[in-house]
Amino acid sequence: MSVKAEKSVRHTTAMYSFMVSAFKERFLWEFYYSGLRNPKVRGAVPHDYLKVHQQVLAGLKENGFSVETYPIDVDDYQSYLDKAAYQTFPNYRVAGGGGAHNFVEKTLEHYLASKLLEFNKDDVYVDVGSADSPAPEIYHKIFGATTFRQDIMFPRAVRGNVIGGDACDMPLEAGFATKIGLHCSFEHFEQNSDVKFIGEASRILRKGGKLCILPLYMFSQYAVQTNPAAMPRGGIPFEKDATLYCVKGWSSRHNRFYDVPHFGSRIRNNANAFNITIYALENQKKVDPACYMKFAAVLEKK
Repeated sequence: MSVKAEKSVRHTTAMYSFMVSAFKERFLWEFYYSGLRNPKVRGAVPHDYLKVHQQVLAGLKENGFSVETYPIDVDDYQSYLDKAAYQTFPNYRVAGGGGAHNFVEKTLEHYLASKLLEFNKDDVYVDVGSADSPAPEIYHKIFGATTFRQDIMFPRAVRGNVIGGDACDMPLEAGFATKIGLHCSFEHFEQNSDVKFIGEASRILRKGGKLCILPLYMFSQYAVQTNPAAMPRGGIPFEKDATLYCVKGWSSRHNRFYDVPHFGSRIRNNANAFNITIYALENQKKVDPACYMKFAAVLEKK
């Protein structure tokens, strides 16, 4: 099947899924919500608050994490936007600015990942959970890196610069990549797949290679934000110790928010091959008041 035909099939499937989701959202949301186990809360995880940020930051330091504050260079971000030319990408093309949902937040994520990963022309980069993100093309254009996009929505194989299949079991040889990035992706890894992915990243990264996760969603309690109407038949086996925050109209069925103990037990305790640095971002609201990214993580392979 040609790439054009595959895109047509994905578009048709997406339209059908949208119609089904809209029906479930309007007429069945309360029914699905009532079927979820406790503890559960109506509404979004209230993570975008200074008090929460300070509490998490203190907890990370108290538990021995390497934490660095990271002030965002707003002028440098604007320079990156000029070079990236997001207006040339269909999902970002509107007159006078970006057309993507949360344009500034998304482009800020791409920019910060490029800074934290410290790209160079010799890098082999894998964009995990990429879908149709322009980040791989932009990184190749600006930094000269060899870039690949990975997503479970693609058939399991490596075709050109597209890697299909499960991110926890990629069809790549050991030591394939020097850099890996996840932009608003890691929080969607359900059940134990976040732990499994850390092991897979260790396998495919070369010594000295870096993995960047951003945003790193942190909160004062272990939580999963979901939309009951977005879940598949039979639901999802959420971890019993995670509080469920249920948001009507939310597009995702699983957004994980770590508290410090769970980030330690799930990620740090399974990342012996890595040195982990947590970056506490500063002044993101000066970039745009809608920006919500608070933390990023970089795991460097020993």
